[in-house]
Amino acid sequence: MKQLQILTLVLLGAFVSSCEEDYLEPALTSAINGSNFYSNAEQVESAVINMYDGLQGVNSSSGNDNHATQIEFYITEMRSDNTRTKSSEGEAAQFESYDVQATNGIVEDYYRSFYNVIFRANTVLANLSAAGSSADQFEGEAKFVRAYANFNLVRLYGAIPLVTEPISPLNTEVAYTRASVADVYALIVSDLTTAAANLNNDYRTRASRSAAQALLAKVHLTLGNYADARSLLEAVVTSGGYSLESNFSDVFYDEGNSETIFAIGYSPGGLDSQNFSAEWLNAVGRTAGVNYVTADVRAAFEDFGGNRSAVSFRQDASQPNQYQVAKYFPNGELDAPYVADPTKAGNDWIVLRLADVLLLHVESIMAGANETIDPAALASFQAVRDRAGLTTPVTIVTKDLLLNERRVELAFENHRLFDLMRLGVAQDVLSAFSTANGYGFTSTDILLPIPQREIGLSLGALTQNPGY
Repeated sequence: MKQLQILTLVLLGAFVSSCEEDYLEPALTSAINGSNFYSNAEQVESAVINMYDGLQGVNSSSGNDNHATQIEFYITEMRSDNTRTKSSEGEAAQFESYDVQATNGIVEDYYRSFYNVIFRANTVLANLSAAGSSADQFEGEAKFVRAYANFNLVRLYGAIPLVTEPISPLNTEVAYTRASVADVYALIVSDLTTAAANLNNDYRTRASRSAAQALLAKVHLTLGNYADARSLLEAVVTSGGYSLESNFSDVFYDEGNSETIFAIGYSPGGLDSQNFSAEWLNAVGRTAGVNYVTADVRAAFEDFGGNRSAVSFRQDASQPNQYQVAKYFPNGELDAPYVADPTKAGNDWIVLRLADVLLLHVESIMAGANETIDPAALASFQAVRDRAGLTTPVTIVTKDLLLNERRVELAFENHRLFDLMRLGVAQDVLSAFSTANGYGFTSTDILLPIPQREIGLSLGALTQNPGY
């Protein structure tokens, strides 16, 4: 993992969950474990690194490895109007057609993987007493990672089990009790508030103050707390640590660039590589033919894309009627076929970047209204447009215009579904898209099902979402 050490096998044995146990209660496979290992700051930092290693996941086909970041596009972009499969076949096609089953392995993998990340974060928090002068820093990082995991889970699954400490295999009450959405958000806000207070801006592939502020602002926008969100976003913009890259391509292929606020790091080759770049190239990844660009989003690029279009997607030379996501081609190889090895890609995955923050700033000023002429909002909006070569001055920003701008600026970065949900238009937009394409979207498809395996393990104590 870039800028981070990889843990020893002994430590990994203390964290990785057994395939025979529930994801929320990873079974220990080493005599050295969290109850007797941590005695100094260096050892606690190894748990911090292990937390990021969990976010990174493993580029493998094993059902027991973490894959959440690397498979997130299935349950976000492919459930929006941005991407689809090539031939509407297999488990992946359930997402585009809005026919997701509770037994879907990708849904289960994501849920399991992020709860393993939460376990790792809780392990750090349970051992802060051994961290000495680094305790505040490590607490901030752990609470940022836990909040990030919970924020994704609550938006995708609704009410979820709220796990705030490493739990034992016998603690089924916590593992199988769905907390209210309000309680989940209360913990997320608390965690990110602590993270923002404890952290500095030294990192881009570890948590930072600005990353915590930006993520907390997005949480506040989701909750309708617009003034709080605006204050946080302006703190990030004025921090002096970030600027828009002049070349849009450099955002994705010049890692650690000035625009990146928080990214999950990868290295080419082996288990620290990522597989989403390969998956999006037909017949290169382990599952060919996923995350193809829809005609709907291509039309949006024609109207609003500017110079972002060429960097965002390309026509597949071998299949002229198909279009591939281009932002994360392995090592920026935009024009040539890539060697058929799903472990070669080392592109970092960008979670938060300045352009996202600037457009969220517009949203915070709009404060739920349908339009704004506020000069601060226009300035933030124009900055993103200018970089795209669309320099005609904007005199008003409507909600539709903001949605379109976010769509083309952040396309294929897993924001579209969350944007539709947060801005209250998911039902209308996805219903229209579904009808136009012969899919089966209903209002209950906005949330994913709780994995059937978890419900089975709970002997029915864990309830299912409506519609599944």
